[in-house]
Amino acid sequence: MGGNGKHRWKISFYRRSNSNHKSTHPPKEFLCPISGSLMYDPVVVSSGQTFERVSVQVCRDLNFAPSLDDGSIPDLTTVIPNLAIKSTILNWCDTNGAERPLPPDYSSVEKAVRKKMVESKTLNPENRVSESELLKAVAENPPVLFSHAQTELTRRVNHFYSSSSEESMIVNNATAKEEIVAKLRSPEVYEQEEAVISLRKLTRAREEMRIPLCTHRLLTALRSLIASRYCVVQTNAIAALVNLSLEKANKVKIVRSGFVPLLIDLLTAGSSEPQEHAAGALFSLALEDENKMTIGVLGALHPLMHALRCESERTRHDSALALYHLSLIQSNRAKLVKLGAVPTLLGMIKAGDLASRLLLILCNLAAGKEGRSAMLDGNAVAILVGMLSEGSERVDSEATQEYCVAALLALSHGSLRFKGLAKEARAVEVLREIEERGNDRAREKAKKILQMMRKGDEDDEEADREAVLELGGAGRSRYRVGGGARNGNCPNSSNF
Repeated sequence: MGGNGKHRWKISFYRRSNSNHKSTHPPKEFLCPISGSLMYDPVVVSSGQTFERVSVQVCRDLNFAPSLDDGSIPDLTTVIPNLAIKSTILNWCDTNGAERPLPPDYSSVEKAVRKKMVESKTLNPENRVSESELLKAVAENPPVLFSHAQTELTRRVNHFYSSSSEESMIVNNATAKEEIVAKLRSPEVYEQEEAVISLRKLTRAREEMRIPLCTHRLLTALRSLIASRYCVVQTNAIAALVNLSLEKANKVKIVRSGFVPLLIDLLTAGSSEPQEHAAGALFSLALEDENKMTIGVLGALHPLMHALRCESERTRHDSALALYHLSLIQSNRAKLVKLGAVPTLLGMIKAGDLASRLLLILCNLAAGKEGRSAMLDGNAVAILVGMLSEGSERVDSEATQEYCVAALLALSHGSLRFKGLAKEARAVEVLREIEERGNDRAREKAKKILQMMRKGDEDDEEADREAVLELGGAGRSRYRVGGGARNGNCPNSSNF
């Protein structure tokens, strides 16, 4: 978006010279300004620059707007294919005997972007934020280290303003609250915009302001703006809400103020960035035990399950984390089973998507009778053992291995079917391998499962021995009973 609010599309192209000279170095216009690589799928962004599509997606996922060589900040809100530059790049490759560009690897581009983020924060210390802030309240058992819904303020064209009124808000706390609330309630959109941007900035930069700002008046005003049809207002309003929700003292207050239905609406029908913040807010609010049942009753479980398949990696991760915390209580576990979550989650971990996070949800579901039954019916034992098998590419970390074993351990409790399914899946060999080579927690869990299975075998053998003895004893009893019957001492002798 330009300064006058209009789209300005600049379709870049490269004119080859009439010279027969073949260059081995591609022109700068052919290289993505973010990754520095020859572009495979060039796209034009709202502010007119051309980037590799994956680079734009990574920047969006990380909520990062890079500063370009000329000092400008691109607006990555919208993209359209730049077919002209793509055709020119391919022609240049063919003419110069260079290999055509291949699709870039997401992780490689992510590393490049993260490096730029570090450099940016080094140059601008005031932009530094804590990556782990949203997870402060996550319990240590099981130990999980996950990314979260970042709410770092990244400058976007037309999204942030520098004004004397904003500076005065930050200087004086009392004045800040009153001015923000007044502007939030203003009928003028530009004042609403200034207010939500200031609120987002203030709650990001100054943690001590989050609790004082989270008043009934402010939440009431903010709630109406989260449903705003103006993108900038809505996006900054929901981001500010996420910042406010980071404080434990605010979590119940926010849920009781009626935000959950709005977050569900954004999760199901919102645009990309508000959807990411909505997932992050639900995750943050779900950390509070008092909110778990309310969020489930209000209908967040199904939209969160659906959000696991969103394009945005951040939305998927935060939705999985929200489901993990919500599934810690039985009422939500039962709802998820009825919604058909078990086959969906098993299918996704088979595909390798969000495996470690989804396994944690399955561990919670396996803690209930309905969940265990659904998982056993869904071939969970074979799937989990298959993931643990030596050479399985789906177990890419010690945590994933541990959660697989934890899920199997949960399935083994109180289930007569588990042993047979585990034997059929050849689980004993796999678990013995983990007992020898896994990390401490995985080894301990594998050991418990193997002990349970051995005890079951011993019980079976004992039952067999008792059956044999019973058969022998029955023969002797018949002999004695028969004698007794002849003496008239057995009331039921006619049964023999």
